[in-house]
Amino acid sequence: MKFFVDTADIDAIAELNDLGMVDGVTTNPSIIKKSGRDIIDVTKEICALVDGPVSAEVTAVDADTMIAEGRKLVEIAENIAVKVPLTWDGLKACKTLTDDGHMVNVTLCFSANQALLAAKAGATFISPFIGRLDDINLDGMELIEDIRNVYDNYGFETQILAASIRSVNHILDSARIGADVITAPPGVIKAMVNHPLTDKGLETFLADIKAADIKIL
Repeated sequence: MKFFVDTADIDAIAELNDLGMVDGVTTNPSIIKKSGRDIIDVTKEICALVDGPVSAEVTAVDADTMIAEGRKLVEIAENIAVKVPLTWDGLKACKTLTDDGHMVNVTLCFSANQALLAAKAGATFISPFIGRLDDINLDGMELIEDIRNVYDNYGFETQILAASIRSVNHILDSARIGADVITAPPGVIKAMVNHPLTDKGLETFLADIKAADIKIL
C-alpha cells in the first residue's frame, strides 16, 4: 500500500519522507492558504521534496477552466496530479487532461457508480471519502470494498486512493480491502506506531536495564 500525506506542512512531509513513509502528497488550496504562503511556491517545494505524485487541486467548477488550470498546474513539476471534483465537468476535465498525458486525481467520490465513471474517464486516482460517509452514518469502508470489486471485475487501472482518513483503523481496513493508496494527516500516520503493550513492554525493559545498571555507551 502507498502512503500519501494529506498536508501542506513541509516539515511534517520531510520528517515522514526521511523515514520512507511518503509515496505522495495530497493537498488543496485551502490547506495551503492557511500557511500564509503562495500556493504555487508551496506546491513547487512539495514537488521537489517528494518523488511521488503531488495532488494539486483546481479551483474552477466548469470543464474549460478546470482544464486550463490543470494545464497550468502541471507546469509546476512532472509529478503533479491534477485534482478535479467528481462532477460531469470534472469528468470532462479528467478525460482531456488524461489524454494530454497528465495524472488526474478525481476527488469527492461517494459512490461506486461515481468511481466507475471516473475509471472510464481515465482517472489515475479515485478518492473515495471514508470519514465523510461515516459522519452521516454510512460505512465508508463498504464504499472502498465496492470500488475494489468493480475495478477488479473489469481490470481498471485507476488506483483507489482512500481519503478522509480519520483513524488508524481506517488505514488498516483500507489495507485489508486492498485500497492501492491511503492519504492521511501526518498525525494519523504517526499514530500507527502506538500500542499500549509496546509502551508497557518498553517501560518494563527500561526498569530492568536500570536495575541491572546496564550501559552500552
